[in-house]
Amino acid sequence: MVNNIKLDDELRNLIDKKSTLNGLPYDSSEYDHLEEEVHALEDAFLSNYGSYLEDAFHEVHDEYCPDNDVLLPIAYVPNVVIKPNQETYEAAKGQGVYIEADDFDTSETKLVLLPGPTRIELLIGSDRKEVVWRVDK
Repeated sequence: MVNNIKLDDELRNLIDKKSTLNGLPYDSSEYDHLEEEVHALEDAFLSNYGSYLEDAFHEVHDEYCPDNDVLLPIAYVPNVVIKPNQETYEAAKGQGVYIEADDFDTSETKLVLLPGPTRIELLIGSDRKEVVWRVDK
C-alpha cells in the first residue's frame, strides 16, 4: 500500500528541486551538485512509486490516448511550476508530455503529474485542464 502523504511530499520535493535546477545557469557552481541530487531523487521516487504510478498512467492512457506509449512517471513531472499558494502546484506553460488524445485532436494536449494532492492532469490547449486521475484518500 502506498502512503499517499509521503508520495505527495516526495513529489513536491522533486518538483521544487527540478524547478531550482531549471533556474540555474549551466555554469553555476551549484548546477552539477543539484543535478546529481535531482537524479538521485528521481531514482528514489521511481523505486518507491514507479509501479503504482505506471498503473495510473496506463489507466489514463487507455482512456484518453491509447495509441501513445506510457513513459516512466518522472517524465510527466514538470521542471517548472506555478505555486499560487503553499499547497497548490500547477504546471507552468509548456510543461507536460505531449499526447495524441482521441477526444481533443485539434488541441495541443499534454499529461502532467502534480502534487497537492498527487494527480494526473490533462492539459488541453493553453487554457483548459482536467484532473484525470487522483490518489485515493
